[in-house]
Amino acid sequence: MSDVHDKKTRSYNMSQIRSSNTKPELLVRKFLQAQGFRYSLHNKKLPGKPDIVLRKYKTIIFIHGCFWHGHSNCKYFKIPKTRTQWWTDKIATNKANDVKARKALKKEGWKVMVIWECKLKKGKVEKTLEKLPCAIMN
Repeated sequence: MSDVHDKKTRSYNMSQIRSSNTKPELLVRKFLQAQGFRYSLHNKKLPGKPDIVLRKYKTIIFIHGCFWHGHSNCKYFKIPKTRTQWWTDKIATNKANDVKARKALKKEGWKVMVIWECKLKKGKVEKTLEKLPCAIMN
């Protein structure tokens, strides 16, 4: 099945999708800042270019979009009905890259945490964020 949008519309739509400074990421960063944590962002020298790096705690936090990172059994992850094989391949590559980055970071002695976008939605965000400081410091 072909794309439902023409090339120009699809290009515009894709250009509007952020890879960093997303709403879920900003939510976690604001919380960490309020809790007194200091961090750096998107360190290109570390595998996977982590969203949040807490050097003091040797901790990395990735904030993953459920669609882009293929969150299993999540209502926000559905393969599109157009260009299905392309999307399946794309998301499989993203997942493989995620695993590779986590393994490399752990090998370097980092604690790696992943926070899924769905866990930062209304009704779940408070519970997710309240566990974060303890998880970082332990």
